[in-house]
Amino acid sequence: MPVYRIRGVDVDFPYDAYDCQITYMDRVLQSLQQGNNALLESPTGTGKTLCLLCSTLAWRRTFGEFLRGGGGGGGGGGSQPSGSQQSGASATQSSSYPVIIYASRTHSQLRQVIKELKATSYRPKMAVLGSREQMCIHEEVSKLQGKAQNNGCHYLCKKRLCRHNNIVTDYMKNNTEIGSEPFDIEDLVNIGRTKGPCPYYISRELSKSVDILFAPYNYLIDPGNRRSLTGISWDNAVLIFDEAHNLESICADAASFDLLTSNLTSCITEAQECIQLCSFKRSIENSAEKQFDPENYAILKALLMALEKKIGELVIDSKELGYTKPGSYIYEFLSELNITSETSKKLIEIIDSASLLLEEGNSGETKAGVKAKSTVSRLETIRDMLDIIFKGGGQNHAKYYSFHVNESSRQTSGDSLQVFGKASRTLSWWCFNPGLAMEEFLKLGVRSIILTSGTLSPLDSLAMELNLEFPVRLENPHVISQDQIWVGVVPVGPSGHPLNSSYRTRETVKYKQELGTVIVNFARIVPDGLLVFFPSYSMMDKCIDYWKNRNHEHSVDDSTIWQRMCKHKQPVIEPRQSSNFPNAIEDYEAKLRDPSTFGAIFFAVCRGKVSEGLDFADRAGRAVIVTGMPFSTPTDPKVRLKREYLDKQAKPSNKNPKTLTGEEWYVQQAARAVNQAVGRVIRHRHDYGAIIYCDERFVWPNYQSQMSYWLKPYIKYGEVVQTLTRFFRDKVCVDPKEMDCNDSVTPPADKCLPQEILSDSPATAVNEHRGTTASLNATTRKNNYMKFTQITPANRTTLPMKHGCSTSSQLASSRGQFSQDSQVVDLTDNATMHGQLKEHTLKSMRLKKAKIADVSSQLKHNVESRALTGNRGQQSTPPSKRSTIEQACEKNEAIQERCGGQESTTGPAFLKLAREKLSTAEYGEFVEFMKALKLKTMHIKDSLEAIAKLFSSPGRLTLLEGFRVFVSKNHLPLYEQLVRKYTMANT
Repeated sequence: MPVYRIRGVDVDFPYDAYDCQITYMDRVLQSLQQGNNALLESPTGTGKTLCLLCSTLAWRRTFGEFLRGGGGGGGGGGSQPSGSQQSGASATQSSSYPVIIYASRTHSQLRQVIKELKATSYRPKMAVLGSREQMCIHEEVSKLQGKAQNNGCHYLCKKRLCRHNNIVTDYMKNNTEIGSEPFDIEDLVNIGRTKGPCPYYISRELSKSVDILFAPYNYLIDPGNRRSLTGISWDNAVLIFDEAHNLESICADAASFDLLTSNLTSCITEAQECIQLCSFKRSIENSAEKQFDPENYAILKALLMALEKKIGELVIDSKELGYTKPGSYIYEFLSELNITSETSKKLIEIIDSASLLLEEGNSGETKAGVKAKSTVSRLETIRDMLDIIFKGGGQNHAKYYSFHVNESSRQTSGDSLQVFGKASRTLSWWCFNPGLAMEEFLKLGVRSIILTSGTLSPLDSLAMELNLEFPVRLENPHVISQDQIWVGVVPVGPSGHPLNSSYRTRETVKYKQELGTVIVNFARIVPDGLLVFFPSYSMMDKCIDYWKNRNHEHSVDDSTIWQRMCKHKQPVIEPRQSSNFPNAIEDYEAKLRDPSTFGAIFFAVCRGKVSEGLDFADRAGRAVIVTGMPFSTPTDPKVRLKREYLDKQAKPSNKNPKTLTGEEWYVQQAARAVNQAVGRVIRHRHDYGAIIYCDERFVWPNYQSQMSYWLKPYIKYGEVVQTLTRFFRDKVCVDPKEMDCNDSVTPPADKCLPQEILSDSPATAVNEHRGTTASLNATTRKNNYMKFTQITPANRTTLPMKHGCSTSSQLASSRGQFSQDSQVVDLTDNATMHGQLKEHTLKSMRLKKAKIADVSSQLKHNVESRALTGNRGQQSTPPSKRSTIEQACEKNEAIQERCGGQESTTGPAFLKLAREKLSTAEYGEFVEFMKALKLKTMHIKDSLEAIAKLFSSPGRLTLLEGFRVFVSKNHLPLYEQLVRKYTMANT
């Protein structure tokens, strides 16, 4: 296993790291060592999760061994203390050692992160936080939802009525090793079901003393959840927000609220129920408990009714504009109801006691909380609202808000108390400064905040939105080579009519005809899976409805546009309802697997479920078509007020020179949604696909400037159909003996490489394929080193390629020692200067040699059973077939060549000599290069140069000379040049 020395820190990495991965880890370590915040953008498929874990845990280990599992990461083991000793040691150590808090948007994303942790050699003490909804195993409380479930749990635990919670302490004392090995929420739930302890409270206990804590965003951003994380030393914490492209909207939403009058009515009903319960409780128990005074609940009810009345009395002149005031108006509005900063504290106390009273009242002598499902969720929304309004007891934050009341006659989903046709009002207090949430972390004194995603660009605007300094920044390139991606802009349709989905043209018949015909043409060219993204659901519905009933006016085909699409691809449409989405995914997978068709086409929406978090790797997504910019509705009150707020902040009179205008923000939000959608295609190092922008606005410089940085070098203009056809013809990998690819761009599914399964987890990273050695083949590694110089480096300057070796031959030579040594790539010398990595040297270190040796030997023996593209360990070549190199050698048996002073009359003789001259690892690389040469999975020039370099050292020139017998006549001149080049270098 390679060990990379970056900024003086030895980083264990499970695979040979690509240059962009080394750059990424360098930036992470720079942020951690300097205590600075970082914005790190790296495309999906570049292994950023693995890089984050390895670099942060390597840095954490420099402070001392992990709290448990001390030998993790190859840092030296040592005996572990006993349970009682260790708990004491952990308490002491955890106060001085930094804690890493790794947050992502969803639990499924965190599950994937923990899976990556298992693939590393690091074994920190860890914990993962989840909600009761995911972790509760109580037979009754687990059936509840939301705050009803939380309240039911609190009540049972307070009364010591939950047997699962009661045994948590003893279980933790008797199982001190828990947390030393990576685990997920499902693992905790399994422990709870088999052993009995509550998974939720086990995770809470573990989180008090850990090296790394995994949690969803809301556990950090929501003040209440954050306060519950006891035991964490925030001033020594590192916060990592993965998939952070939507972080600013999440922060703003967490600081805002919307109070529907229908919800307010439910709160009034709950307050009345509290009055009745309190009176009943007093009559039964004959007590006058101060906490449950019916007068308090009567006051609460009266205030809520007055608030409801006051909201209804506001004069709304325009339903479109609503009733809008500056954010500070909320205090004037509430003060008329005698709700102030001081009285709000008393109201919060009353609401807390009301929640407890409702819990007890609904449980009674029956099983806990069963009836609470419909009654304990609304009243606490008032508490949350008061917390936001009177945050910190001051009013300074109000300048970042807008007060807005709008009226709607539509029934809100799930609102049983709403009367159809009756107007309902919503009181909103919207926060337009996401930095308020980030400021809380600054007050806590956290060491570093790292935001990372595949789509953060433009970085400057994101930093301004979050109101934080980010001295460390990175926009990484992709690890793929240029021939793996096609990016093009289609400004006009087949008839020459402009493609523009803006408001003024998207409703026209001409636009819908041209767009439909363009998609028909691409459905014919693109093999397997095709994704088509629309700006909105309404736009998608209107286009599809038109295509189902009409054809292009100049078409000679009687079929509708929709029927012509279906001739090439079976369609699937993204549903609006989340509950129907799993069925749509299953339908798409089934149509992809159907051998009687040429693939499937998925019509989806930017910002929808298809565009976020799904992995359309390999055949599942060979191309993405973007039909326009998904701008938010400009008349939406929240969007309009946000733009007004930013324009006000950007006025010349404002002292802050770094400002973002409303229009800039508006465009950037749409651009990020597009960038997120196009990221569905290239999902790992060996994937390939096309990105097609079908809107003339993507030609404009201001729109192109919003694209992800890594895409910009690949954008093509001009002839689209011809170049895209050639791209897929060259990339579709089939057995040349079975199929002629000259005229066929969409081969039958059963003749393609193995079918890939669509996954709902984040993409598998570039070198993270598991299972077999297929993904670790030498072809991949060598190809990356040769091709990477052609891609603009991450820091937009020249990145030295000298990982201790100035040529690929030296790299190959160093890898020949894998059977004896492990790599240590030294990236020290304070690592960077002016944003560039300094040269680093490749050293040998006798560590973990077995894994590398095993991989190298399997590369030789298992060639015939591996997929050519390293596709997650799936097999594409029948086991009965012999290796490509051996077949190629035997075909040249008649050729005689003097090699190494011996008469070589057969290909096997050359193989024998190659085994003698090359190390195990180098011979495995030779096999892979020959395989790439035969099946053209690499450019011929690159394959021959790689092989020549492998044979270029002084003791191997006989191999360099002898190999020419395997080179075709067409490419023999090229190889002769390489022979002369390396022969002269050794004379």
